Amino acid sequence: MGRGIRAEPRTYTAAIGISALFGATTVAVSQVLGAVTDRVVVPALEGDGVARDHVWLGGLALAGVAVTLGVTVALRRIFAGIGYADLQKRHRTGVTRQYLRLPMSWHRRHPTGQLLSNASSDVEAATGVFNPLPFALGVVVMIAVAAVALLTTDAWLALAALTVLPFAVLANLVFQRRMSPAIMRAQGLRASVADIAHESFEAAVLVKSLGTEDREEERFAGRTSELREANVRVGIVRAIFDPVIDLLPNIGTLLVLGVGTLRMRSGAVETGDVVSAAYLLTLLAVPVRAFGWVLGELPRSLVGFDRIARVLDSGGALTPGTRPLPAAGGGARIEMRGVGVDVPSGDGTAQLLRDVDLDIRPGRTVAVVGVTGAGKTTLVSLLSRLSDPTTGAVLLDGLDLREVRPADLTRQVALVGQTTFVFEDTVRSNVTLADDGDPDAPDDDAVWQALRLARVDDVVRALPGGLDSPLGERGANLSGGQRQRLAIARALVRRPRVLVLDDATSAVDPRIEQAILTGLRSRDRTADRPRPHDRGVAEGARDPRADARYSGPTVVMVAYRMSSVTMADEIVHLDGGRVVDRGTHAELLARDPGYRHLATAYERESTRRAADREDLAVASAGAEVDR
Repeated sequence: MGRGIRAEPRTYTAAIGISALFGATTVAVSQVLGAVTDRVVVPALEGDGVARDHVWLGGLALAGVAVTLGVTVALRRIFAGIGYADLQKRHRTGVTRQYLRLPMSWHRRHPTGQLLSNASSDVEAATGVFNPLPFALGVVVMIAVAAVALLTTDAWLALAALTVLPFAVLANLVFQRRMSPAIMRAQGLRASVADIAHESFEAAVLVKSLGTEDREEERFAGRTSELREANVRVGIVRAIFDPVIDLLPNIGTLLVLGVGTLRMRSGAVETGDVVSAAYLLTLLAVPVRAFGWVLGELPRSLVGFDRIARVLDSGGALTPGTRPLPAAGGGARIEMRGVGVDVPSGDGTAQLLRDVDLDIRPGRTVAVVGVTGAGKTTLVSLLSRLSDPTTGAVLLDGLDLREVRPADLTRQVALVGQTTFVFEDTVRSNVTLADDGDPDAPDDDAVWQALRLARVDDVVRALPGGLDSPLGERGANLSGGQRQRLAIARALVRRPRVLVLDDATSAVDPRIEQAILTGLRSRDRTADRPRPHDRGVAEGARDPRADARYSGPTVVMVAYRMSSVTMADEIVHLDGGRVVDRGTHAELLARDPGYRHLATAYERESTRRAADREDLAVASAGAEVDR
C-alpha cells in the first residue's frame, strides 16, 4: 500500500486528506447533534421559549456539517477512483514493458495464460485494496478524533465505545490466516484457466481436424470447476468475516447505551452526551465496513501484487548498448568468437552451443544445417540479440552486439522465423509495422519493392484493396506460404544489412523460394531512397545509403531443402552445438560424412514433400471435377 501511495502521491494525498476531513466532519455531526439536543431540543420540549426560537439555528448548524460531509464524500470518491485507475494503468504498463524487456528464454519458461493473468486479473487483484483505502484511512482519523471526543466527555463511555476495536483486530488476524491460502489458490487457477483457453484457441485447427472438442471441453470444465470451488471457498470466508465487521459497531452502540444509562442516573453525563456517543457509533458502522472492506481485499491484493512483482523483479533482461552502429550500403560482416550458450536444465545446465567461431564476410549467403537439436535456431537468434551468449561474443562490423544501441540493431538486422505472425491489420501496416501517418514509415514504393523481392506482390495486387486490404486474424485469408513471404517483405522493407531466415520459407513453393533467394543474392539493386527512420543514425552524419548502391544484405539462413542449401555461398554444418565443418556444398560432400548423410536425408524429405503436394493438387482437381 505504501508503494501504491508513493506512486501516485498527489492523488492519494488529496484523497486521504479529504477522507480525513470527512472523518473529522462525521465526528462533528455527532458533537453538533449532542449540543443541539442539550441546548435546543431538550429545553424546547420542556417549554423554554428562547430554545424554541433557536431551533432554526440548530437546524442550520446540522445542515452546514451535513453539506460539508456530502462534499467530502464526493471528492474522496473522485480522487480515490482516479488513484485506483492510475495504479492499474501503471501496473499493466510496467508488466507489459517488462515482458518486452525480458529475453525469449524467460518467455519460454512461462505459459502464455500465466502472462495474460499477470497483466489482467493479477493487476486487478493487486489494486483492489486501493479503492476503499482512502476511506479506510479516513476511518482511522475518525476513530482517533472520536476517541478524543469521547474521552473528554466521559472515560466510561469512551471505554464502552472503543471495546469493539480489539475484537476487530482479532477478527482480521483470523481472516488473514484463512483467506490468504484460498486467494493464492484461486489466483493460480485463474492463470491456469486462461492458459487452457489460450491453448484451445491456438490449436483450433488441430482440435477441429482430430475431433477432440469433447476432450478440450472436459479439460477446460475440470479446471473451471476447481476455480469455482476455490472461489466458493473465498466467498465462504468473506461471508463469515463481513457480518462480524458489520456486527461490531452495533454491539458498541448497545454498550454505549447501557453504560450511558447508568452514567446518566449517576449524573455524570447528560442526555446529549449519550445521544452523541451512540449516534457516533451508528455513523461509524458504514466507515468501519469500509475498513473491513480493506481488510477483506488485503489478502487478495497481497497475492496479486506478489504475482506481478515476480514479473517486475525478474532478472535476465538484456542490458541495452549505447554505441552507434554506422549504416552502410551493403551487408555487414558477422563474427562469432568462442560463443557458447548454456540454459538451465533440471538441476544443472545444458549446453546448446559450444566454442562456435565464425567469420562471415559482408554480402555472403550462408546456410546453417544440422540435425534437429543441433543448435541452429539458437545460433541465428544471437544475431538479432534475442538472447546473449553465455560465453564469447557476437560482432557486427567489429562491434559487440551487447554494446550496440537497440534501435541501430533492429534497424540493420532483420529476423524472419518459421512461425509467422500476421496482425489483424492492413497489408501496408503488416509490412511497415507503422501506424497511419507515421512520417518515418517506408512509402508505398518501398513496400511494393519489398513485396516484389519476396515474390508476394502478385498476391497483394489480387486482394480487393491492395495495400489497404485488411488481413484476418493471424492472416487467416492468406496461405501459410503467403504469410511467410509477407514476413520476408516485412524484413526487406527495412533494407537490412543482415537478414536472418530461420527456416522462413518452409511453406513456400520451392520454385518461389529459389526466386526469392536469387533476388537476395543480386548485387546490383539500387537504393531508390534513404529510409526516413535512418536519419540521424550516427549523429551529425549523412546516411551513406542516400548516395550508395544497396548491394544486398548478408544472409544467414537455416534451411532444410537442398535446393536452398546449394544456393548458399557457404554452408555451416552444426552438430551437438559445435561447428563440425564449413565450406561449399561440394567440399562438404567430399569430406564430411555427417553432411553427406544429412544432404541425403534432406533430399528424401524434399522429394516426399513434393509428392505430398502433387497428391494434394490431384485430389483437389478430382474434387473440383466431381462438383
